[in-house]
Amino acid sequence: MWLSNLNNVFVFLLGAVVGSFLNVCIHRLPREESIVWPSSRCPLCHKPIRWYDNIPIASMILLKGRCRYCYGRISSRYLVVELLTAVSFLWIWLTFGLAIQTLVVALLFSLLFIATVVDLEHQIIPDEVSLGGLGAGIVLSTVVPSLHGETIWFKGSIASLLGALVGGAVIYATGVVGKLVFRKEAMGGGDVKLLAMLGAFLGWKKVVFVYVLAPFFALPVGLFVKFVKRTEIIPFGPFLSLAGWIAFLWAEPILAWYWGGWFI
Repeated sequence: MWLSNLNNVFVFLLGAVVGSFLNVCIHRLPREESIVWPSSRCPLCHKPIRWYDNIPIASMILLKGRCRYCYGRISSRYLVVELLTAVSFLWIWLTFGLAIQTLVVALLFSLLFIATVVDLEHQIIPDEVSLGGLGAGIVLSTVVPSLHGETIWFKGSIASLLGALVGGAVIYATGVVGKLVFRKEAMGGGDVKLLAMLGAFLGWKKVVFVYVLAPFFALPVGLFVKFVKRTEIIPFGPFLSLAGWIAFLWAEPILAWYWGGWFI
C-alpha cells in the first residue's frame, strides 16, 4: 500500500513538473521563442527565476503569485496549468497503470492542453503542437498499433494516416463551404492541422465523431459570445481538443450506446 501511495505522489509531482514545462510552451511558442533557452524568466521584469522560485505549484503559492524582484503579479494561469496537469497525470496513471498506452495518453493530453490555452490566449495553434503531434501520432500508431485496434505495425500506420487525411479534409472542406456561404473566413488553418493531428491518434471513425461533437460544445459558447459579449471571435481549437479527448477515451462505448450496441 505504501509503495502504491508513493507511486501516486511521484506521478503527481511529475505531472506538476510537466505542467511547468507546458507553461513554458504556452508562453513561448506563440511568440516564436525557444522553449529551451534562455532559462525561465519573469514575464514582467525579465529577471531570471532562481531554482527555489521555480518549484511547480509551491513557488506560486509561497510568493503569492508575485515576482520576487519586481513584485509584479504573475498570471494565475501558471498555477492552474500545473495543478490541472498534476491531477490529470495522476488520473491517467490510476486509470491506465504501467503501460506504453499511458505515455501516449499523457502526450496527447499535453498537446491538447497547450493547443487549448494558446488558442484561448492568442487565437492560434502552434505548428509545433499540431504538426509535431501529427508526426508523433503516426509514429506511435506504428509502434503501438493497438491504438487503432490493430496488431500489425503497418496497419497501425495506415489507420493513422487515413485518420489524419480524413480529419484534415472534413474540416478544410467545412472552411471552404463556410467561406462561400458567409463571405468570410470560417475555419482557421490551425484547426485543420489540429484535427489532422487528432486523426493520427484516433483513426478516421473517431475523428469524424470529433468533427460532429465539437460544434455541440462550441454552440452555447458561441451564442454567449455573440449576443452577450457582442463579438464573433471564438477560437474553435479548445472545442476540438475537448471533443478529441472525449473521443480518445470514450468514443467506442458512446458510439456503441448510440447505435444500439453496433460499432466496429
